[in-house]
Amino acid sequence: MTKFPVLDALLATNTQWSSDVSKSEPGFFPNGAKGQSPKVLWFGCADSRVPESVVTASKPGDIFVHRNIANQFHLNDDSALSVLTYAVEQLGVEHVIVVGHTQCGGAAGAYAAACSNPEPSPTPPATPLERWLAPLISLARDLRLSTAPRDQALAVLVDESVKTQVANVCKSDVIERAWAGGKNVYVHGWVYELESGRLRDLDVSKGPGL
Repeated sequence: MTKFPVLDALLATNTQWSSDVSKSEPGFFPNGAKGQSPKVLWFGCADSRVPESVVTASKPGDIFVHRNIANQFHLNDDSALSVLTYAVEQLGVEHVIVVGHTQCGGAAGAYAAACSNPEPSPTPPATPLERWLAPLISLARDLRLSTAPRDQALAVLVDESVKTQVANVCKSDVIERAWAGGKNVYVHGWVYELESGRLRDLDVSKGPGL
């Protein structure tokens, strides 16, 4: 027991889950401890409402994961690049999926910043969050969304951001090496709709033969 009820609840439900899985699939955990071979890498948002394993009804070991604010893939971000490198070059992942979602707080913040400051500021971003969202704010400015209704503008920004991140993943040295080496690695863009619980394919997949 801890001093925090919310943590006690998590530990209790974990114990129950572990027990249930062990009963229904004996050997699941010992086998999982031997290694992993996921076929999918999920680049998603850190939003608590978009847990990839839950929304896809996947099991531990099915999906390799990297999540951050507003599901961004920056070409100078060593964290995302190291995940991509390990997934493609060590695990043999075949599908990289960038997944945005509706009602994204990061996208809403970027949209608000673009509306408040239609022109780029001469001073560099002051906080980690501002630096992280700077490319998304720039995208919102380029899309000229300030004149559209907010909900419509956010929907467009979420979709266009996913398309941009797919393009960024494809520009990475990791994917370029994989394709040059003949690996069948594909990059996709999806959006998760909080209102329905459904994933929507943006039909922007890139890879050999596409």
